[in-house]
Amino acid sequence: MIEISVIIVSYNVKPFLEQALHSVLKALRGIPSEIFVVDNDSGDGSGLLVRERFPDVHLIRNKKNVGFAKANNQALRRVKGKKICLVNPDTLVRGDTFRVCLDYFDHHPDVGAVGCKILNPDGTLQLSCRRSFPTPWVALTKVLGLSALFPKSLLFGKYNLTFLDPDETAEVEALSGSFMMVRKQVVDDVGLLDEVFFLYGEDLDWCYRIRQKGWKIVYTPKTQIIHYKGQSTREAPFDSLRLFYRAMHLFVKKHFKKGGFFLPQRFLMLGIWIRGGFSLLSRAVGRLWIPCVDVGFLQLGLMLAILIRFGHLGHWRSYGVVNAVYTVVWMGCLFGMGLYRKGITGSSKAFGGAVLGLVLNTSFTFFFPQYAFSRQVVLVAGALDGVFLSGWRLAVRLASRIRRIPFLGTVGKTLLRRRTLIVGTDSSGQRILKRLRRRLDAGYEVVGFLGLEERDLLASVNGKVPVLGTLKDLKRVAVSHKIQEVIFSPQAVSCERILSVVAGSKELRLDFKMVPRDLDVIFGRSSIDPLEEIPLVDLDYRIFSGPNRFFKRTMDLIATVLSFPFLVVFVLYLVLHPSFRFRRILISDGRGRSISVNQLWRDREKVTGWLGCVPLVPEVFRGRMSLVGTEIVPYQSSSCSRGFKPGLTGLVQVNRGKDLKKEEKERYTLYYLKNYSLLLDWEIILRTLFRL
Repeated sequence: MIEISVIIVSYNVKPFLEQALHSVLKALRGIPSEIFVVDNDSGDGSGLLVRERFPDVHLIRNKKNVGFAKANNQALRRVKGKKICLVNPDTLVRGDTFRVCLDYFDHHPDVGAVGCKILNPDGTLQLSCRRSFPTPWVALTKVLGLSALFPKSLLFGKYNLTFLDPDETAEVEALSGSFMMVRKQVVDDVGLLDEVFFLYGEDLDWCYRIRQKGWKIVYTPKTQIIHYKGQSTREAPFDSLRLFYRAMHLFVKKHFKKGGFFLPQRFLMLGIWIRGGFSLLSRAVGRLWIPCVDVGFLQLGLMLAILIRFGHLGHWRSYGVVNAVYTVVWMGCLFGMGLYRKGITGSSKAFGGAVLGLVLNTSFTFFFPQYAFSRQVVLVAGALDGVFLSGWRLAVRLASRIRRIPFLGTVGKTLLRRRTLIVGTDSSGQRILKRLRRRLDAGYEVVGFLGLEERDLLASVNGKVPVLGTLKDLKRVAVSHKIQEVIFSPQAVSCERILSVVAGSKELRLDFKMVPRDLDVIFGRSSIDPLEEIPLVDLDYRIFSGPNRFFKRTMDLIATVLSFPFLVVFVLYLVLHPSFRFRRILISDGRGRSISVNQLWRDREKVTGWLGCVPLVPEVFRGRMSLVGTEIVPYQSSSCSRGFKPGLTGLVQVNRGKDLKKEEKERYTLYYLKNYSLLLDWEIILRTLFRL
């Protein structure tokens, strides 16, 4: 008969899960046992690791993250042991842990759940290993921080029982779900975990119900485990602290809804809102410090310009509104130049933004004279702004290379280092890593690799650089690890897939680079960052920039509105003509999804040419297509995402008579995305109309 069943719920913590399983297997030697691992759709190969390296472990793989409670329940329904132990995947279990807890059960038949001493990696006590229930008062002391201010107080220290000696066995109200052993009889008596709790709170709720049934819950320090707290939530796309407070609120609402606890519940919600506000504020400060520096230099440039022109700053206050307008214009230009994507970008972009702002601001003199400085002030301020905005960025870059001044060098590297992913775990990917490590002054901090298939997740790559997921996990990895740059290994990833990834990841604001297979073929703009014999080429497609997308959409709208009278005439003709008919088909929208459009047929043949485009003009007005874009292709579930709309015409459509191969079509598409401009669009439209 099985004595104990161990359940581990895992989410993107493969290295920790492997160590946890080794420690659990070692501690279970000689004990009739079974182990369940429930994988909540990890993208780092955790499921494959368990299946291949721990074949005796029962593996349950979910297709999505169903939460901690529901995942545990999946295993709880299948266990056969007389005792059940919930263990977090980011823990290390001591060799005697299970035996100590089992022995305590044997000598105390009235105890329904046992927890042990849980330590942080630095050896300190993890306070959550023994707790009180978050009654309105206890929860309020936690939210307001009183429990942290007065930990030894019996009145304020109840949440984590900090007034108790951590080296003494004690009956407690609740244990931590990171390690909790319960009797199977208790589970049958009180039921499974409440799945209304996605993360946090389910262990408190379970303990509450266990005590309601008359069972005791005990904390024993006779054995310990180490818990690397927060590893799973680090990879999760949600605010774990907000979930914590929400769980407290759900617990109070469920168990203390009677007896006039309305006001404390409102205090809990207020705590959530306050915490959320501080979180947003801290993130905003982290993102806005560079723009704030630029605003400061803009003000400095304007002050110096006024001082040069008038010899004093007496006009500074009188130009308050004008100053605000000019500053907004300059900052808008800097933002439009992509200066605030991530980190400190090149000084050339800053200078270009300053020049563009100068041009726009000088135009105010003619159109809005009431919002104008003297032209001399604007010209001098623009020149100074160009020097200041580009100069301080250049100074930081130069400072990072001054080895004789350690402080400046450290500051520069801290500000300029770019957290980087390498796509491809093959030999070419490892070669890129070696070159990056040799060039310490290049500013790349390689955080990890991305594989292409699940099998790559088990690869042992150079040094301690981990494989964090596959290419489909780019969004999760980029967010959780604060990635700034992605480098593609050319032998591992096809150009078509690179294009799909770049096009589908615009909201992540990443910089993409690749090492071209053939130096005669360069993708992206002409900016090259050499690393010895490896040049890294930026994948920065012009069509995806904000201004270009705005101007292109504006042109589409103007053209379709002007063509509306002619369109009505043609549509009436086609509807009334007996030979023509419309057929609804699904085409790819360029982003991996489908859109339904009208296709024109005459008798049994599809109409091509400009007449065949007539039914598609309304789609251009709706924004689902463009006048000039990628090739119109039928939708398939495996359609590649190019990241831009199909067009009535385009480079592929213009050259259709050349019987293009797939590779040639991709080359035309890449060229268009890279070299996009309104002039190029007009050239394509003219070639379509007149077949030049």
